[in-house]
Order: sequence, then structure tokens, then C-alpha cells
Amino acid sequence: MESVSSSFLSPSFTLKTFPSKPFSSFTLPSLSFASTASASTSASPQQRSTPTKKRSSKPSKILPLTTPISTTTSVPSKKVLVPIGLGTEEMEAVIIIGVLRRAGADVTIASVEPQLEIEAYGGTRLVADTSISTCCDQVFDLIALPGGMPGSVRLRDCEILKQITSRHAEDKRLYGAICAAPAVTLLPWGLTRRKQITCHPAFVDKLSTFWAVKSNIQVSGELTTSRGPGTSFEFALCLVEQLFGESVAKEVAELLLMCAADEYLRKEEFNKVEWSFDRMPRVLIPIANGSEEIEIVTIVDILRRAKVDVVVASVEKTTQIVASQGTKIIAEKLITNASEEIYDLIILPGGVGGAERLQKSGILKKLLKEQEAAGRIYGAICSSPAVLHKHGLLKEKRATAHPSVISKLTNEVVNGTKVVVDGKVITSRGLATVTDFALAIVSKLFGHGRARSVAEGLVFEYPKS
Repeated sequence: MESVSSSFLSPSFTLKTFPSKPFSSFTLPSLSFASTASASTSASPQQRSTPTKKRSSKPSKILPLTTPISTTTSVPSKKVLVPIGLGTEEMEAVIIIGVLRRAGADVTIASVEPQLEIEAYGGTRLVADTSISTCCDQVFDLIALPGGMPGSVRLRDCEILKQITSRHAEDKRLYGAICAAPAVTLLPWGLTRRKQITCHPAFVDKLSTFWAVKSNIQVSGELTTSRGPGTSFEFALCLVEQLFGESVAKEVAELLLMCAADEYLRKEEFNKVEWSFDRMPRVLIPIANGSEEIEIVTIVDILRRAKVDVVVASVEKTTQIVASQGTKIIAEKLITNASEEIYDLIILPGGVGGAERLQKSGILKKLLKEQEAAGRIYGAICSSPAVLHKHGLLKEKRATAHPSVISKLTNEVVNGTKVVVDGKVITSRGLATVTDFALAIVSKLFGHGRARSVAEGLVFEYPKS
């Protein structure tokens, strides 16, 4: 069985540029398949070449945040199954779901538990679309297993899911797994035989040394595997390319604001002040219908990994919200109840619809105004820096935002940087920059060492100093 490892960022994928700062070029992985449902011939893997440093100066249209990519009308919708269970890694699940739905896939989130609501690895409460038992007679183009513990064990022990996935693999259809799932779930099912696979470093000892590889992405026939939360975007885009082709994957990558590693500065800081506390910091994450689920779960997951006390509060009339790509998330509190407490930080996730609803919340506006008046920390990502701007909370502050809203900011805008910190205000571009955003918060609160330690657990590349 011919296999090929892939790192997603390679030289021939040239992104369109935004007026603020041109992208350098990078490419989707050149994938080789011995036998898949979507390809009948195999191609030789291409060697990666040195990424070009040349930057384009030609601006292009700014793509909307939420609209799925339009695929050729003659191509039927691709059906994807993403099973979840108690302890599923929420970053992996939600990034896979969000990226595939942006590509136009019909994604079914199925619970392997008796109930649809599950508590994920980091404490985020997700609500599945259906029970796994309703999927028995369906045919999927792709089954993608998120990792996490004990989530991977819960998937492994679900007999219905095992039967669905085994039949799916026998039919030579695409399937994939990330983090613990390749070793904990697929391996005991016998679905990794004679295939090179990768997984989270903590579980690599369960794999045969002959078949185990250390690449971020490994494609072996119909099976694609990956390493962890920090490689979820690459993993999901690799699956998009196999389902829809390279051109769609490129468009989705642009929507996600993915760029070559050396093109954007990771962080710029102005008017530096310490964010230190003599106790566990308390952070409020307000959410709404239309909030960007990738940003919500990534910020919450990373901050909780760093031992931050995180409160997720809904500005809606109910604690359950439907995020921008249709994922249902249950907050811990309503904003009314959350407003009775004081927070060291308030961080707004993005999403166009969500940002609009956050802006309309009078209670949240009052909290943010009090946060500024008391000299406490606040920030926003993606569309939501515009909320801070509307409330007058970015005066004389340097900031960044999603390219589609950055022109609405009248303060000093910083281009070419993923994360901008100005005193006690932190902002970021959105989506694919959210991991850097959350780790920048961890670094400010606890120091670079803590941020690097969290990044290692995520399998996310982070500077040594």
C-alpha cells in the first residue's frame, strides 16, 4: 500500500491577498492514493521545495466568514460522519466539523452516548445532531474520528460505530482519525493493518514501530491520520482536498486565514504591562447564536489546559446557542447570572452573526465598560474587535481584526500580525489564528514556559523563546 505524509504548508498554494498585507505562497499536500473512493490512480508524492519569500501586492476580494464554498452543481453533496462521545477533544471535533461544512460537506454529528449532549475533554458541552443508531443504514463519503480521552475509548467501545466504520472501510471509502483515535480506536478495530499512521505522541507507543510515522498528516490509501488539536486545521483541509479537490481546499484555507508560517508575525505588543495574578485568573467568554464555534472551543480549551477558570455565558434567552456553522454549544450560565461576578479578562469570540448579537447585549456592554474603567483586561477576535470599537473600547489602542471588518476600525490598525496586544487589550485576526491568540493570553498570564507547555500538549509548533 503506497502512503504519503503531508504537512499541508507547501510552496505552490498561492493565497489571494487582502489589501492590508499580501500573503506569500504555500500549497496543499500532494496526496497519493493506492485505492480510494475518490481516486482510481495513484500519483507520486512531490518533494517539498523551499517556500518562496516573494510577496504579492495584488489585492483580491475579501471572502465572507460563514458562506460555504460553492462546488460544481453536478457534484452531489458529500456526506460526512463525525461521531462524538464523553471526553471527545472539542477542538478536534469542532475544527473538523467547521472546516468540512465550510467546504460544502453535509456533516452529521452523531453521539455514541445514550443522550445527544456530551461533555467534551475540556468541559465544553456539545449537542450532537443525532444518535449513532440512526446512522446504521446511511452511506457516508467520509468518517472522521476526533480524539481526546476518554472520548477515543467511548468511540472504540461503541459497537454500532465499529460496524459502520468497518463496513465503510471495506467499501474503500475515506476515513480518518486524529490524536488518540488512530491508536485507541482504529487499531483495536483492525482498521490500520498495513497502513502507515500517525497519532498523538502520548499514544505512539501503541503503534507498530514499522508502520508508525511522526508526520503531522499521514495519508495511507483511504485512511488519513493526524497528531492532535494543533494539527486539526491541516487534517481537516487534507480531508477537504480528498473529498472536493485541491481548488476547494485552497478556497477554504483562504477563508480560514491560513498562511505560510513565515508570512505573518505571531504577536506584536505595545505599551507592555504585566498581566500577573496571585490567584487563578477568571475569564468570561460570552457567546451567542452565530458565534464562531472554532474560536469558542479553542479559546476555552486552551485556557482550561493552562488552569484558567473559564466561564462561558450565553447572551441569548437560553444557555444553548447554535454557532456559525451549525454546532450546538451549551453555555454554563446566562449573561444575566454571569454579570453578578467580576472577571480578570473578558474575551469575545467572533463570527459575524454572533458579533452582532454580542454588540446588542446591554448587559455585556455594561460589563465591558466596567472592565475598562477598572483597568482590567479584555479582548476580541475575528469580527468582534468591531464590537469593542462600537463601544468605544479601542480608543488610542492598536488592534487587528478579520480582514472583512478591519476597515471599520478607526483606531490604529496593525497589519501583518496574527495577534496584537496593547496594554490590557488583545485582538486577533480569527479562525486559524485562534490558537496563537489563546496561547498569547496564556503567555501574558503565566509566562512563555506555560504557553509552550500547553502548545506541546496540543502538538502545535510554538517558539522556544
